[in-house]
Amino acid sequence: MKIAIVCDWLITYAGAERVLKEILNIYPEADLFCVVDFLDKDNRTFIKNKKTQVTFIQNLPMAKTKYRVYLPFMPIAIEQLDVSEYDLVISSSHAVAKGILTGPEQLHICYIHTPIRYAWDLQHEYLKEANLTRGIKSWIARSILHYIRMWDYRTANGVDYFVANSGFIAKRVKKVYGREAKIIYPPVDVDAFKLEIHKKDFYLTVSRMVPYKKIKLIVEAFNTMPDRKLVVIGDGPEFKKINSIAKSNVTLLGYQSDDVVHKYMQEAKAFVFAAQEDFGIVMVEAQACGTPVIAYGKGGALEIIQVDNNESDTGVFFFEQTIDSIRKAIVIFEDNIYLIKAYNCRKNAEKFSINVFTAEFKKFVNQCIENI
Repeated sequence: MKIAIVCDWLITYAGAERVLKEILNIYPEADLFCVVDFLDKDNRTFIKNKKTQVTFIQNLPMAKTKYRVYLPFMPIAIEQLDVSEYDLVISSSHAVAKGILTGPEQLHICYIHTPIRYAWDLQHEYLKEANLTRGIKSWIARSILHYIRMWDYRTANGVDYFVANSGFIAKRVKKVYGREAKIIYPPVDVDAFKLEIHKKDFYLTVSRMVPYKKIKLIVEAFNTMPDRKLVVIGDGPEFKKINSIAKSNVTLLGYQSDDVVHKYMQEAKAFVFAAQEDFGIVMVEAQACGTPVIAYGKGGALEIIQVDNNESDTGVFFFEQTIDSIRKAIVIFEDNIYLIKAYNCRKNAEKFSINVFTAEFKKFVNQCIENI
């Protein structure tokens, strides 16, 4: 079979790109398509140094850094990529990749990270963060997002099978598109993280510092618990603001190399996570180190952390994004720390390994081919 793989854009190496890497490992002969490709020469190994076919947006002014402003043009751009000669089309989509045009004789399988967040249920949050709640700019933004929603819903009909990265996203797919989705969790390189049974007396969070990650909230919670230490790793727009409010028991390390992150993940008493994520790879990575996770109990966390109030537990949930809720979760964790075993955390993480993803994805694709 001739195989085409379509993704949204290639700018960096993050969660969606990890999935793309493993799909390309399964189908190394596939050709690769995307809206724009601005990967550096030294950062192309995960796509096997393939030459990509891109859209006209690649050549628009400042597209390398401002590609997101061209969102209104992305639907028409993705539709201009010609994959008509391919038998199997696999899209990896969190924006527009699933809108690639395919014919009735072609099989289109979409691995969906999420329907376009800022066009659907998170529209109002996006407009608030972008300060677009009033005025002519707000009206224009709302009109564009309305158009994106209509296009996004229509193009769902061009997908033969959806694969969701979590049950949470499968529910969103059902809500938005009225379609069922097979759940296959994204691949996590658990073998890159070593189990550590002996923990030190500090809590850890690792994240890019943007508002929805709720790092400021975690720091504010630990500010009220001076007897407990928190280490924060990561950089981003909110770093200076958060650093300015952190008290002496909170240490912000900024950006750190993978080796440093791994070391802190292994040694931490627990990992704290306060965002609502579609999945949340970093929580699996912490579990792979044998580290319990104290997480906001919505989204992908509910599928990653095992909480049955017995000796198989791998963490604790809190159900409100508030200082008091986090404080109470810390107390519950410390009162029940003897129940949470490092090796159970590690065993739990192995359910999300690369080998599991590869086997499940390949099996599902083969089943879809047989159904043609």
